[in-house]
Parts: sequence; structure tokens; C-alpha cells
Amino acid sequence: MYRDGARKSIWQEEIKRFSTESGQQFFDVAVVGGGITGISTALKLQQAGKKCILLEASNIGFGTTGGTTAHLNDFFDTTFTEAISDFGLDNAKLFAEVGQEAIEIIYTHIQSYGIDCDFEKKTAYLFALDEKQEKQLEDLADGAGKVNHVMNDVDEIPFPIPFKRAVSIPDQAQFHPVKYIRGLCEAFISLGGTILEECVCESHDEQDDKVILKTSKGEFQATHVVYATHIPPGLSILHTTNAPYRSYAIAFSLKDGNYPKDLGYDLTDPYHYYRTQDINGETLLIAGGEDHKTGHEENTGECFSRLENYVRRYFDVETACYSWSSQYYEPADGFPYIGKLPGSSGKIFTATGFRGNGMIFGTISSQIITDLITKGSNKYETLFSPSRIKPAAGFTDFVKENAVVAYDFIKDKLFADKISSLAEVKEGEAKVVRYEGDSYAVYKESNGKLHLVRSTCPHALCEVRWNNAELSWDCPCHGSRFNINGKLLTGPTVKDLPKIDSE
Repeated sequence: MYRDGARKSIWQEEIKRFSTESGQQFFDVAVVGGGITGISTALKLQQAGKKCILLEASNIGFGTTGGTTAHLNDFFDTTFTEAISDFGLDNAKLFAEVGQEAIEIIYTHIQSYGIDCDFEKKTAYLFALDEKQEKQLEDLADGAGKVNHVMNDVDEIPFPIPFKRAVSIPDQAQFHPVKYIRGLCEAFISLGGTILEECVCESHDEQDDKVILKTSKGEFQATHVVYATHIPPGLSILHTTNAPYRSYAIAFSLKDGNYPKDLGYDLTDPYHYYRTQDINGETLLIAGGEDHKTGHEENTGECFSRLENYVRRYFDVETACYSWSSQYYEPADGFPYIGKLPGSSGKIFTATGFRGNGMIFGTISSQIITDLITKGSNKYETLFSPSRIKPAAGFTDFVKENAVVAYDFIKDKLFADKISSLAEVKEGEAKVVRYEGDSYAVYKESNGKLHLVRSTCPHALCEVRWNNAELSWDCPCHGSRFNINGKLLTGPTVKDLPKIDSE
């Protein structure tokens, strides 16, 4: 399978196409996006008796689901202490129910459809490495206690990392995400669902009784549409309340074979996280971290180097077998946005802002959106409403992130390098340049081959920046990404960067 980067993730051995033919043009629900959110939602709606089509711009698992580290947790990047402070104790208790409910949905699918996806129950360990982190862990555990979430103090952890304090959290899990969504796709098709890959949804027209989707493979009509695309296309309030981030992962073999059997997380900023996975008969340690805002790291290759060096400090590393990065969105107030798309009359739904907990929130989105479509309500609908207004919660981050977007927009427009000839671009170099008043993104391979595209992202007209780790052009404003020839990798834009003939 392909994914949205030049590097290969540990999960990409699972190769299968799922496109099914259908002469039908009208469906009860059209789900856009073929990751865990979209596939889980399409399956649940099909189970509920709805006639569904799943539309994926590339191949199933192309986005973050193919690049996750696949931890299944009932604790989140937004701590319960933060949830209590920003949303109140009752809402924080409701928030605390999400993880186990999502894990139960995943386990039920595995049992019902006989999905072999390496699912295992695990204990998770949170550990503080210094006095500052120790205080963070104390606050975190205190909040967990208030919402009746179990965290137990422990004297030892199964990781060779010195720590000040640690807690264990039972009943967590891990799985192989691509094997899992492959099983969901097979179940969806067996129930009569339709999957169409290589189908870009270009626009929608919400009418009184239906939504018309214009796609690269023609028009489709549906009573409801679900955007399971991380961030929905177009321009909406969600593009100001969510910020794109990238996270890095490496899978290592260890000389001593001392692979930790459980899940681990430190409390550095950004934090590091660990798990193991058997792949092709070999056990590997997967470590992740080095997160940063998309388009805001000058040398993304150094992120992999820093992560590898950090892991080598504590583990007896033999080989770095796989390395990859993936994208997620940070919500302004810490909670995901799941439900009716702002501005919609009630026929279009979205799910975004999952932070680093995409497997859990993607899964719970399927239950929330299915309930909203089939029953009109769900217990989480108000908590995760995309139209919620919380002036206090996340206000500082909201202002900061949007100020950064405005600054990036202006700075990149004004300070692109001016050149008089493409010969000024060195071999192996990539940069955004101005030539005769226009801006271009140019990448010259080491053999001199030139790749030249327009540098302005079609979504909100920001200038893209080079990602040397994934050989991609990334938009720092809202996270759209493109390959060296301008082909769309990641939305919210639905258009490529125009390719220019360098002659």
C-alpha cells in the first residue's frame, strides 16, 4: 500500500486494493476518507441498514492510519486535569468513558468478523524523568482519580530508562492498524457497501433533500455526507481551531532482545512513546516523538536523528529498520470535533482534532456519527460538537496558532529568494523562489533533474515549505501536503500544485 510520504512505515506490507464497482449514484451516506475513522463509520452505518459508499482519494490507509504507532489508550494527550479545568468535572467524567468504549468497539469488530490484526491487551506506564515531569505526573494522576480512572503508582517499569516517578494503567491495548482496517473493509463490502479508491472529492452542494458530491470520478448524491479526512475541505471555522502537526516514528531491532512487552510514555515536551510489534517474524521496538507543527521544522531529517539518538541512549539498538512520520491535528481547546459540520444544515458531518489519539477518537467518531444520523443524538454530541464555543478553554492557543498562520502567510510571500535562473538552484536543493514576480517550489535531484511547481497552496493561498524527510511540500497554515511533482498527498485542499515545464 502507498501512504502520504516517501518513507515506508512498518505497516505497509499489507497490500490490497478494495475498489468495488457500483452503477448506483445515490446513497444514504457517502463517507469521504479511507482511514480508521471513515471505514469504521461506513461499516457502522451499513450495519444500521444504510446504503453507504466510501470514497478515498488514494488507497485505503494512505493517510495517518498507515502511519500511526497504533496505541489504544483510555487516557489522552488532553489530561483529565485539563478536562476538569476547561469543561467541568461531569464532562471530564464523560470524556474518561471514551477510551474503553472505543477499545470495546474495536474488540467487538475483531471478534465478530474474525479479524487477525495482532490485537493484544497491554499495561501502559507513564513515567516522569525529572522534577518538572514529576509534578506533571502528580497533577495528571490527581485528575485521573477525580474521574475514577485507574492509575497505580509503581516502583519499576519495563523500560531501561531512569525515572523519578511512574504509574501503571491497566486494560490498554495495541494492534496492527492496517490489518484491522482491511478486515473492516472486507466486512463492509460483505454487507453490501461500496468502496471507490483514487476518487478525490472536489466539492459538495448541500440541498434541501440531498448532498451532491462532485468527485474526480463523477457526481454522487447522498442523504448525508461524512468527511473523515482529518480536516474537512473548503474553508470553515475548523481551520482556525485546529493546527496541523507531524510526529515521527522509528522501528528498531535490539541486540539484546530485551523488548518491553507493554506500552510506555515519558512526559517530556514533546513526549516519547514506546511499544513492540512482531512483523515478518521479527520483533521490533517502535519509538515515537519529536512532534512539531507542520512546515515549521527547517530540517525534518534531524527529527529522525534526534529520535534515534535518544532511543540509543537507553536501548541496546542494533538497526533502525523503518522510519516514518505522520500528521495529526491539535484542537484549540483539547477536545476533538465530532459531529455536524459548522455551516451545514445537518446533512454533513466531520471528525477532526484527534491530537495523538487518532485510533481511539477515529473509532468513537463512528459511533457518534452513526447515532446522530440514525437516532438524532449521542451522549458525546455536545461534548465534541464542532460548533461548541468555549471562550476560556484553548483561547490562548487559538490566538497563538492563528497569529502564526497570519505571520507565515505574510513572511513567506515577502521573503522568498529571488532568482534570475533555475541554474542558481543547487543539486539536491529544494526551495521556494520568486522568478519574474511569480513564486515557485523547485526541487533539483542530485542528478540534476528538476521538479518545478507553483508554490501557492490552493486551499488558502499560503506558500508551501520543503519537508526533506518525506520529500514533500507542506503547507504551514492548514497542513495540505504535496509530492515533488505537486500531486496532492494530504488535504484540506483538493487540488494539486500546478506543475511547470522547467524549459
